[in-house]
Amino acid sequence: MRHSLSPDDRRFSDDFASGRIEPAAFDHRAHIRLAYILLAEHDTETALTSMRDALQAFIRHHNVPVAKYHETLTRAWILAVRHFMATSPAAASAAEFIAHNPRMLDAKIMLTHYSAEVLFSPEARARFVEPDLEKIPRHEVS
Repeated sequence: MRHSLSPDDRRFSDDFASGRIEPAAFDHRAHIRLAYILLAEHDTETALTSMRDALQAFIRHHNVPVAKYHETLTRAWILAVRHFMATSPAAASAAEFIAHNPRMLDAKIMLTHYSAEVLFSPEARARFVEPDLEKIPRHEVS
């Protein structure tokens, strides 16, 4: 069995794409959920492109400051979610996947891979910067 999506995941994805999800409701868990949804249906690079496009459209739609977008965090979390998908049992929904991988709910987990100085630098915000503390495992769908 491979990772799959529930009808609720599909509604969430549609609501996000159409701008019906407000910025206050798009928290860390929602970011993880969207990454899972994209990765359940696409390879890592396609999911990353879709995530980047979706986040930037969300920012524009809701008039969020453009500086809120962070390229390194976007790619790093796509890689992290892919890693957890590759190393945990297949799930029937994003909620099930997250329940099996509660470590991902710690938004500060990236600080085990990056120093704060590197992660919060203008360079890391603008383009992907490799971790300076510990590599993020990379997996691809087989």
